[in-house]
Amino acid sequence: MIDKNEVVELMKKLIEIPSSYFEEKDIMAFVKGWFEKNDMQPFIHEYHEHKITGHHGENIVLNLDGGKPGPVICVNGHLDTVKLCNGWTVDPYAGVVDGDKIYGLGALDMKSGCAATMLALKAFHTNHSNFEGKIIATYVSVEEGPYGMGTNALIEDGIIHNVDFSIVTEPSAGFTQRPFPTICLGARGGYGLDIELFGKASHAALPQNGKSAVLDASKVICELEKVAYIEDPHLGIGAACVVGVESDGGACSVPDYAKIKLFWHIVVGEDENTIEKEIIKAIERADIQCRYKINFREAPSEGSKGFMPYTVKEDDPLVKRFAESVLRVCGKEPEKAYFQSIGDFNYLGSRLNAPVVIFGAEGDNFHSHDEYATLSSIQKTAEVVYDFLEKTLT
Repeated sequence: MIDKNEVVELMKKLIEIPSSYFEEKDIMAFVKGWFEKNDMQPFIHEYHEHKITGHHGENIVLNLDGGKPGPVICVNGHLDTVKLCNGWTVDPYAGVVDGDKIYGLGALDMKSGCAATMLALKAFHTNHSNFEGKIIATYVSVEEGPYGMGTNALIEDGIIHNVDFSIVTEPSAGFTQRPFPTICLGARGGYGLDIELFGKASHAALPQNGKSAVLDASKVICELEKVAYIEDPHLGIGAACVVGVESDGGACSVPDYAKIKLFWHIVVGEDENTIEKEIIKAIERADIQCRYKINFREAPSEGSKGFMPYTVKEDDPLVKRFAESVLRVCGKEPEKAYFQSIGDFNYLGSRLNAPVVIFGAEGDNFHSHDEYATLSSIQKTAEVVYDFLEKTLT
């Protein structure tokens, strides 16, 4: 049984440390020290993304080896948050408790999940010095920032390999707005990209003498509403979302350049090639005059160019065992859902060749003001993770 007072205490300490992406050193130091105080020996994994951002980042990695052959279980969570927004009615760094709710920046997304696994690992380490298999617990940076850089670095540096099963304690109930407990058995993927259009300038009094890049951009955007998406039985369909349009003809000119910025969510069976084909079809339907160029965003590495979608099978033995732990701890069958956006779970689910479940707290207002998680669901998340580790490894 995880002590609720420990949940409150740890959540407050995590929330009190500002840790927006690219600024995680303080919280990494705290988490490392917390494990050391509890007789565990984590290490800091340093990485350098030199190609695009120049960022020097850190992850916390804790290896618990049972000394006997058995499954390798990866536990993953991110310690960074989004940037502070306006509109807060409580102190975003105070960990204000109101009944079963605890408020703070990152309280739900996802200091809730990190606190839950930290407490579960503390209890497991206390109760089981010898077990079958290995636990690799990873607390990463820059999940909310570009490219999922922390988890990507763990994969590319070989820190996590030969994994049999991964648990990502993102707030599955909070994200899907479903009752706790909810397990997500997959997620859509996605790519960032843009379409550049190159036209011909002319005086705004004589637009017919030019080729308006922004007019052609608008035609293409309208045709993107007619994309023929692949439908996945679990993930549904993808979504081409225009997130920005750039063009400027100055004071009185037809613009000769425009850029359509997109984020394109995909399902299993879709990738860069299917996206590009659908864009070309949209451009052909639009019958534009301008030249065009499709650019997928530059990425640090081949593996981080996009977030690939994935699903796991409900009848996978470890997936079934995790669901059984949820039932034992929570007293009811978990709801099954599929996450509609992207996260580090995509990298784990599509690049490690092992099942990944997303399971975490309930709450609301993630990426917004007055974000909160419920303490009871954090406590139960910790107990589910502990139960699964105990039943699987001992």
